Amino acid sequence: MSLIPSFFGGRRNNTFDLWDPFQDFPFTGGALSVPGETASFASTRIDWKETPEAHVFKADLPGVKKEEVKVEVEEGRTLQISGDRWVEKEEKNDKWHRVERSGGKFMRRFRLPENVKVDEVKAAMENGVLTVTVPKAEVKKPDVKAIDISG
Repeated sequence: MSLIPSFFGGRRNNTFDLWDPFQDFPFTGGALSVPGETASFASTRIDWKETPEAHVFKADLPGVKKEEVKVEVEEGRTLQISGDRWVEKEEKNDKWHRVERSGGKFMRRFRLPENVKVDEVKAAMENGVLTVTVPKAEVKKPDVKAIDISG
């Protein structure tokens, strides 16, 4: 019996589990959701910030090697971050009490603004965090020509 019953028919094994209203939806990484590509896709968290010099993307990818990640710019200004995240194999004699980490392919796409230099994109991976830096192009101010008024 849980502290709050599930409205979606899910059953929890532990009396002290807290109620998660989204745990039974397939797009979340909850313990009772169906593992697969959708869960992996949704669980890749990425922050996007804009500084005066660049757009900076940071993705938490714990346990993923840089060789397993692809950073690409498609169709001019679409940044795509993709890769594979693997989970340990289930042994015959193992008894799992909870599975919350997801495995499989992941992919995130971002439409970049017009003021970026797509030829100068840089990516670095450190301590399980992927940082992608997309420099901004200098905004050229339009030439203004003063016109003398006669009369």
